[in-house]
Amino acid sequence: MKRAAMLVGMLSLTAFVCAAQEQPAAKPGTAPQGAAAPATPPQGKRPPQAKTQPEFDAYKAVVANSTDAVAMQKGATDFATKFPDSELRVLLFRVAMSSAQTANNADLMMNMGEKVLALDPDDPEALVGVAQVLVERTQDSDLDRDQRFDQATKDAQRSLETIDTDITVPPGTPQEKVDGYKAYLRSTAYSIIGTLQYKKDKFADAEVSLRKSIDAFPSQPDPVAVLRLALALDKQDKYPEALKEAGHAVELTKEGTNVGKAARDEQARLTQLVPGAQAPAAQPAAPKK
Repeated sequence: MKRAAMLVGMLSLTAFVCAAQEQPAAKPGTAPQGAAAPATPPQGKRPPQAKTQPEFDAYKAVVANSTDAVAMQKGATDFATKFPDSELRVLLFRVAMSSAQTANNADLMMNMGEKVLALDPDDPEALVGVAQVLVERTQDSDLDRDQRFDQATKDAQRSLETIDTDITVPPGTPQEKVDGYKAYLRSTAYSIIGTLQYKKDKFADAEVSLRKSIDAFPSQPDPVAVLRLALALDKQDKYPEALKEAGHAVELTKEGTNVGKAARDEQARLTQLVPGAQAPAAQPAAPKK
């Protein structure tokens, strides 16, 4: 999905920029030899830097496995053991968290996110990642349900406070890429908060948070957030508004997916409740084999 790909893309950019550590460091207040001084200072935190060449070589070897979630986790953990004071540990754990997300490995994503937060409690990417696992993988029957939900809410809210100050932005990153990435994180954080509110039967609050999620990243709305907004409106008997959002969720999803089926079921239900609403057009039949 494009939204998840944005996370991976930004992290890979950070990893690429760290390669600049192979070059001799410039004197404070000057640009590296042969490079023009930046017009404006980079936003957010300074990218992590290697202190020695062996440290940087080991880092590059781990990053080479970034598409393999299990290998990335092992490499990042081994690196942290060999270089316990390295600034690059947090970057490797963050990339490992992203790899686990892409592989849909929630346990590994949670583990790597917690390692990031142990080094940097304000890291917005890890805060969002950990909160996302907590909200999606916690069942109503879990004995620690309330504690997990409270932690997810705390992490998501904290990420909203640190997005503008604690993202590691590589020098020279186009502003539109930075803005888009921040919008993605805000959208995801609000979606997490709205989902938690919905699960606690706070449907009016969920409506507000889910609308913020969609408004934060209007160019790439999350279909799940749109569907949950429809459900939150439905629970408040706001059927015409709910039908509109259900239709939007249908437009954003494919029929054969779980979210797509849920969106179409909700649309069909609401069509029966809204006077004058027309039934959705039937999908064309698949060709016979």
